[in-house]
Formats: sequence, structure tokens, C-alpha cells
Amino acid sequence: MQYNKVEICGVNTSKLKVLNEKEKIELLKKAQAGNKQAREELINGNLRLVLSVIQRFTNRGENLDDLFQVGCIGLIKAIDNFDISQDVRFSTYGVPMIIGEIRRYLRDNNSVRVSRSVRDIAYKAMQEKERLTAQNGKEPTVEEIAKSLDLRREDIVLALESIVEPVSLYEPVFSDGGDTIYVMDQVGDKNDDKNWLDEIALKEAMNDLSDREKRIMAMRFFQGKTQMEVASEIGISQAQVSRLEKCALEKIKREL
Repeated sequence: MQYNKVEICGVNTSKLKVLNEKEKIELLKKAQAGNKQAREELINGNLRLVLSVIQRFTNRGENLDDLFQVGCIGLIKAIDNFDISQDVRFSTYGVPMIIGEIRRYLRDNNSVRVSRSVRDIAYKAMQEKERLTAQNGKEPTVEEIAKSLDLRREDIVLALESIVEPVSLYEPVFSDGGDTIYVMDQVGDKNDDKNWLDEIALKEAMNDLSDREKRIMAMRFFQGKTQMEVASEIGISQAQVSRLEKCALEKIKREL
């Protein structure tokens, strides 16, 4: 299916204006100040972004018009919540929002229906996991979550597995200006003893990094923390963590 010229949901995207980043920021300022015309122009100027995302879901047998509408909801949420003060491209923030909205839709409308009670257990388990992590400073085990909720371990595992889709570590989460973030960027990387020589070489190569870059690299590759965890601990966005991490890796490559 070709997406460079398509009539979907009554919109011919080939006729839509292509906004540059400066135009997007100006429109975002106006839209977030209540300018409805600017908001509408932003939505229309980013519909191609929605179309590029729904291509990932074309083999599921879902109605593309439905996915497009759901993706537009994610786009609107991104417009309303985007922090202009952060040095981040709008698409870098918008694409994960669109993907998240579509995934929620697919999860809630899955052909293999998950019972409401099972979904409730899953959501309670995820909330309890966050609470225990914040309380104890580390992620709880399934047993600890089950004990805290007074539920069987098997029920927790079944519930969590029922709402999670398996994905490849190399599946791109989003790409902006040639800078792609993959699922593996979102998960921790626990080093084992067989990698100790590589770890020593990496530590040596880190000497020329800035203090912030050293801290991020240490947390990511020596402590096994996710980009989200690093961002939360340092007090910056995940996009900034990703950018600093990639910059540090480029410096390290030159040293190794």
C-alpha cells in the first residue's frame, strides 16, 4: 500500500502542507495558548506521521481507517502535552504517543478477548510494581507483588502475559532524522562475568566523557538501568538520555 498519496478518513495527504521544525514549534506555541486554527494546522501537518506509524500494524487485519483515527488521538495528545522548552523534535515525542494509543486500542480490542477480571489484575499488578519500586528503590519480584496483593503468583503471571505482546529487541520504537531508538534501548543490559574484558576497555574509553555522559553510561551499561530509569533519576527526558548516550558511544568508538 502506497502512503505518499492516499485518501483515508476523507483526507488526501498528498495535498497536506509539510511543516518544518520551526513552523511546528511556532504552531505548537499558538495551539497550546488556545489557538484552534494553529491546532488544526498542526494536526493536518502531521497526519503523515500517523500514516507512517500505522504501516507497522497493516498485517494485523485491522481496519486502517480505525487505526488512523486512533493514531490521530495520539497525535492530538502529543500536541497538547509536548514540552516546547525541551530540545526535542516534535516527531521524537509524537511517534511514541501515537504508537502507544494504537497499542492500547489493539490491546482492548484484541480478537482474543482477555476477561475484564484478568485485565484488572494485570493493571493492579503494574501499579503495585511501581509502588513497591518507589518504596524500596528496586523492582519487586513477582512473588512480592503477589504477596502484596494477596493473590497467587500464577494469577499475576497469567494476567501480565495476557496483556503483553512479544516484540523483537531490534524493533524500532521510532526514528527521527536518522536517529532510531529500538526496543533494546528501553530495557536494561545486565553484564555478566564473561564480558569483563569489554567492560574494562569501556571504562578506559570513558575517561574523556563529560561527567553527565559518564554517569549515564555507568547507569545504562554497568548498572543495567533502562533509559526511562536513567531519565527519572537524573531529571531529564528519555529523548535527552538517548541523545547523550549515542553521543557518548560515538566518542567511545573513536577510543576503542
